[in-house]
Amino acid sequence: MTQAPAVADFSARLLDWFDTHGRHDLPWQHPRTPYRVWLSEIMLQQTQVAVVAPYFERFIAALPNLPALAAASQDQVLALWSGLGYYARARNLHAAAKVCVEIHGGELPRDAAALRALPGIGRSTAGAILAQAWGERAAILDGNVKRVLCRVHGIDGWPGMPAIEKKLWVIAESLLPDARLADYTQAQMDFGATLCTRADPACRQCPMQPDCIASRDGRTAELPSPKPGKPLPLRTAHMLVIEDAAGRVLLQRRPPTGVWACLWSLPEHADLAEARLWLERHVHDELERLQAGEPILHGFSHYRLQIRPHRLRGIRARDAIGDNEDLRWAPRSELANIGLPAPVRRLLKE
Repeated sequence: MTQAPAVADFSARLLDWFDTHGRHDLPWQHPRTPYRVWLSEIMLQQTQVAVVAPYFERFIAALPNLPALAAASQDQVLALWSGLGYYARARNLHAAAKVCVEIHGGELPRDAAALRALPGIGRSTAGAILAQAWGERAAILDGNVKRVLCRVHGIDGWPGMPAIEKKLWVIAESLLPDARLADYTQAQMDFGATLCTRADPACRQCPMQPDCIASRDGRTAELPSPKPGKPLPLRTAHMLVIEDAAGRVLLQRRPPTGVWACLWSLPEHADLAEARLWLERHVHDELERLQAGEPILHGFSHYRLQIRPHRLRGIRARDAIGDNEDLRWAPRSELANIGLPAPVRRLLKE
């Protein structure tokens, strides 16, 4: 009867596969410093390597080390992050850098508990940093690793359930090799991202296939078990695209909590009546000139957002705008350097 590969056999097969098929030229690997590893791991949370690479290079060019990140303004950090999504990652990254300067001498701590105490660093991210930056014997359990372990070991149940996750952590830690921890950590991520993929995994090329329970039982499409779900609700937001006579766009800073927290965006309202009241307080012009544009649909993890843009051009603002720190006129030439949500940036380009 087929069984999952033994501990030493699993890591040896995976490292052999990595030597030939793994990714060895990622920008954060050369040089592989703790700061660069940390930044890449935060960026790679729920985001693919191909998307992250150019953002990483732009970010590292502007803020090349941890003290530089700590000294940067939040607006600069969010502008560099703009387009990557999940902006809490950027805010946590910035906050963690400040903590490191304050209590760790401007360096990432080489300790699992101290790393996990920093904003935005959980157990798996701490393990990835320890293994890749310092070669520590630490396990990871990101989405790719969960998928591989569920298939190879034939584990039923959604991997996000505490009981299933606990079981996967035990397996992940038992499989750690004694050497080449940085390569092994990268190999796990590469293996799940490029071979044991969510859809259409390349099982015939897989070094684990002879002992993979999901392959044996024809269950690769079923494992890992999907999250029990329900249809995502649809919300509507009316966004005001307001331009003055010089073509500058009126931006409004988002609240410090919630979706797109602290980013600059467009004035947003739940309905048109609310939007008109806001306009009456802030602009002099006739409101009948509102022009509705094509709606944009944007997906979040817990709901879908339908953005309905309304354009006003050649607007004269009331003095209250100049006194409000959360409102600003921005020339279109400066928009690339401002932290904007991706759908808002797309809307302004259109």
